[in-house]
Formats: sequence, C-alpha cells, structure tokens
Amino acid sequence: MNDIIHLLPDSVANQIAAGEVVQRPSSIIKEMVENSIDAGAKNVKVLVTDGGKTNVQVIDDGKGMSETDARLSFERHATSKIQKASDLFNLTTMGFRGEALASIAAVAQVELKTRRKEDELGTMIQISGSKIEKQEPVACPAGSNFSVQNLFYNVPARRKFLKSNQTELTNVVADFQRIVLVHPEISFTLYNNGVEMYNLPGASVRQRIIDVFGKKINADLLPIEVETSLVSISGYVGKPESSKKKGAHQYFFVNGRYMRHPYFHSAVMKAYENLMPVGEHVSYFIYFAVDASSIDVNVHPTKTEIKFDNEQPIWQVLSAAVRETIGRFCNVPMIDFDVEGKPDIPVMGTMTSIPHQPKLAPSTYNPFKSENAQPYSRSNGWEKLYGKYSTHGLQNDEQGTEEHVLPSSVGLDGNLFDGGALKGAGVLNGTDVWEGTDIPEEVNLQGSIWNEITVEKGASSMPFDVSVQKFQYKGRYIILPCTHGIMVVNQHRAHVRVLFDQNMQCINSGNRPSQKELFPIVVQFEKDDCIVLEDLMDDISSLGFDLSNLGGGSYSVNGIPTGLEGIDISALLHDMIVSAKEKTNDIRRDAQEALALTMAENAAIVYGQVLSTVEMEHLLQDLFSTKTPARTPDGKLIYTIIEDKTLNDFF
Repeated sequence: MNDIIHLLPDSVANQIAAGEVVQRPSSIIKEMVENSIDAGAKNVKVLVTDGGKTNVQVIDDGKGMSETDARLSFERHATSKIQKASDLFNLTTMGFRGEALASIAAVAQVELKTRRKEDELGTMIQISGSKIEKQEPVACPAGSNFSVQNLFYNVPARRKFLKSNQTELTNVVADFQRIVLVHPEISFTLYNNGVEMYNLPGASVRQRIIDVFGKKINADLLPIEVETSLVSISGYVGKPESSKKKGAHQYFFVNGRYMRHPYFHSAVMKAYENLMPVGEHVSYFIYFAVDASSIDVNVHPTKTEIKFDNEQPIWQVLSAAVRETIGRFCNVPMIDFDVEGKPDIPVMGTMTSIPHQPKLAPSTYNPFKSENAQPYSRSNGWEKLYGKYSTHGLQNDEQGTEEHVLPSSVGLDGNLFDGGALKGAGVLNGTDVWEGTDIPEEVNLQGSIWNEITVEKGASSMPFDVSVQKFQYKGRYIILPCTHGIMVVNQHRAHVRVLFDQNMQCINSGNRPSQKELFPIVVQFEKDDCIVLEDLMDDISSLGFDLSNLGGGSYSVNGIPTGLEGIDISALLHDMIVSAKEKTNDIRRDAQEALALTMAENAAIVYGQVLSTVEMEHLLQDLFSTKTPARTPDGKLIYTIIEDKTLNDFF
C-alpha cells in the first residue's frame, strides 16, 4: 500500500497561513505598519488604491534591512523578535511570528525597497505568489517601502469575498485608527487614491484623539489615571451626557497593542450605571500597562484577543477608576452630610405617633350598586361610560403626556397586561354605572360594537372595521376588537413600518419632496464617515436631503425631507451613516434599508404621544396596507391578538 501522508509545498502552506493572517487589505496595513513601528520609524506613510484591493503601500523611515535580511524576511517563521520559546511569554514588540510577509507574498504581488542608514545602496525584491521574480541593488531612501498589489490575484475564490472599495476602505481606516491612537509620538499619513485623508503629526494622547475624531470630542473627554502594583491605567472616558445609541468610540490598549475585551468593557459600563439612558454607549480610550509576562497575546492570529492572568482584580480597579473620574469631573447631585451646617431635613419627633384609624365601610354599603344609578340611553351611553377618559384622556403629571385609558371601573385597568396575558379584566364591567339589565350592549364584548368584521384593504386583510371603537392605552398601544379577540398594536412600531415602506419607495423612485432650510445647518463628520456619506449621497438625496460638501468633513444641509420638523438633523445623519457602516454584506440594498429604517425610527410617533380617533384609524389603515404589517423591518413585533378563548379562560 502506498503512503498517503506528504508534506505540503511551501507555496500552499503559505496560502493556508495567509487565510489566518491576511483577511483583507486592512490586514496588510496592520502587519506592515506594526513592522515599521518595531523598526523604530518616526514617520509612516500609508497609501491605498481602490480601498487596498489594487495597491497597498507602506513607507517608513525605520532602520531598514540588509540584503540578506530583506531576502529572509519573506521566509516562513523568519523573525528578529524572538530567539527561544520563553520569549513568547515576555513580548514587547508588535510582530513576532514571522508569518506576515510570507503570507502576504503568497497571495499578492509584492515589491520591497529597503536600505539601512549606513549602506550606500539598498535592496529591491519583487515576489509574486511566494516566487521571487527579481532581486537587485537599488538607490532608495533609508527605511523600508513595501508595495502590495492585486491582493488574492492567484486565489480567485478568496478575492470574490472582498467587499466594495468603500467597505474595504472603511476597514483600512479602522485598523489605521487603532494603530495611530496607541502610538501618538509617531507621525502618520494616510492617502486613498492620491487624496490625503489623515495627516497626524506626533502629539500627546489627547491631541491624537482630537486629530483623529475631530475637535468636538475634546469637550467630552475626562482623564482617567490610576497606578497599582498590578496594573497602570490611563486614558480618557466620555462624559455621561455624551452617550449615544450608535457610533461610540471604544478602545482598549495593553502595552501598546489594541485589544478587544468584553469583560473589561462591562467594567466601564458598570461605572456608568444609572448615569445614562439604557441602550446607549459612551466613548472611551483606555490604556493598560502590565507586566508582559502576565498576558498572552498569542491567542489569535490577529493578536486582538489577549488573556490576562489577573482579570478579576483588574476589572475592579478599572471600574473603580472610571467611577472616581466621573465623580471628580462631573457635577453629580449629592447631599454632603459632613459639612458643619446640617441640611434642613424635617424629621418626626421620637414621641410622635400616628394612631391606626381603619376606615370601615357602612353596613348598608353595596359595592355593586351605584347611589346615582340611572338607566342607560344610547344618547349618553359612551359618554357616561368613559366620562373624561374617553377622548381627552388623563393627564400624566410624571411624564407630561396625555393618555387615553379606561378607568378600572370598566375593567381595562393598569394591570391589563402582565407577562403577556390579560389580567384583571376581560369584559367591560358597567354595573357601577347601570343597574341590573340596563347595561348597554355596546359595553359587552358580545354587543354590536365588538362585532367580528373583516375588511379588505390594500395588500392585506384587516381583521377589524375601521369605524369600530378603539382607544389608546398609556400613550403606547392602540387597543380594538378584531375577528378573533382583542388586537393590541404598538403605535410607534406601526408607524416605523409605514414610514420605512414610504422611504424605500422614495429611494427607488428618487422623488421624495424636500423642504429648503432658511438657515442651512452645518454638520461635521469624521473622515471615515465622509467615505460612507459620499458613497451613499445619491440615496440620501433621494430621501429628500440636500447636502453640500464644504470640505474638511463639513457639510451644509440646505434641505431636509418634509415631515422631519423638530428632529435633530445632525444626529439623524450620523445615525444613518453608522447604520450603513454596520451592514457587513455590502449589498447596496442593505445600505438603502439602513438609511430608510433610521429615518423612519426618528420620524415615527413617539411613545406617549396622544392620538385622536381619526389618527388611529389612518395609522391602522396605512399599516395593514403594507405587505408585512406584523413586523418592523428589523423584525420586531408590531401587534398581537388576545384570542377570545384566552379571555374566556379568565372567567
């Protein structure tokens, strides 16, 4: 029998390694810039073409390489960073495995020009698919100049998974930002298709953050600094009032290396507990300095997942440090009991007592009979039943909103829904108002006003009559009878569904009305956001926005879609861009849907907004005219039906 196990050729082995190390153009930039930093470079220039798919070039003024080192640098596991196995557990450099250049050269066409300062001539090497095409002396500046062209040119199956130029450029910028934030002392520049995107001179950490993300972030940064025998923590965290739902900048660095760490993220968020709205996030830039032997950076090929020996105590130190920073720099209301003048808080005397005085009902009291009972008549029946609750609602002093609710005397009280089930009421109880058999048939679930009627409307079948009695509950839900029971509709989500479909129709037709601004708004975007904005400008314009590029990341909003009066346009545009960036499939339709959904969520009626009967009818008609009225575009439930059987089971 023939032997079946054999060694892979070096070219195949390098392509396998490339699958772990080189995932996209941004991976090349990360690996090569880290090598430049390890080489002692003070100035690093990065140039990309077509988001890096056509060309990636990294130029530095580091120490450079000799002819022999330049040739060996492309061999697998060739490195100057470690000499023995124990060095793996005490790493102070960025790259160390010796896989990056070999992996890159296996799936691209690479040209290297490098020279040491003490040498008169440098070395030029050209490699394609792990095969050396040319090597010769060349005149070049001191340092290294790597040019990587046509990534995955020899692996078509891998190249087809690359995304659009805009998406790849977004990833390039993300990796570039992670590197420059942790090395503020080094000067960096980034060019895309010959256009300068970043020009970052050497600066302090705070200034580097401002240079990368704009001057606006400066006012939101709070310094954090703590030093213990276990860990030193420094950096900046955002003010609680600067929190936002999307687009927060959150970075952890350890010993000069970017890392992801959900456990430490929870420590930061714990410090902000009860200081910002639920679901929102705050920016932070936190730098850890620990003993190199206490962490393991060799967990993942990208070296972004790092293990700590003492995670739990570091978690406690981090959370305490963030809380201290927030307390020191933010004006959090508090009562200081250590001052000489005691706060004027009224207290009851020690001898004061309040006697218990039970309130007894008269022996003649009949809870099922009203003293002012009157026979019911159709002319005043519903007014008698609802009284002030019917059309004008109750004034909610705490939330400042009016709510259309029914009093507990008619059964649909505040405990109507508990854990998804109907509680405390099922049939409207009118016996507190009408005696005996004088209860109107409209008040009973079996009466004419609760009839089961199905009406065809648009693309969907509405299981209710548009003229049927309906009411708003807690400014949040619309409740009405339907074919099989009681329908409960989430008013905000229903409006989101309607507006989303309208927005998508406008994008497809490109004719949404726009309202010109008398005083144009100027909105500032970060440079990576500008990439997305320019790519989506046609879609944004089709929604009714009129934007003009003023340069430097500033845009003038000259017109907005009709119906967006009173909405923070700057926040809306930023949310739309963040949503578009989060779409990883890179299908233009996904980006369009992200824009349409973000705008719908911002423009939809809010919880607590009082609706008239006519408004509720129109909303329900529009909802059931859509193709998918049961769910929002992001899959959230819009309405549910409490069936008659469920109601009957309570009685």
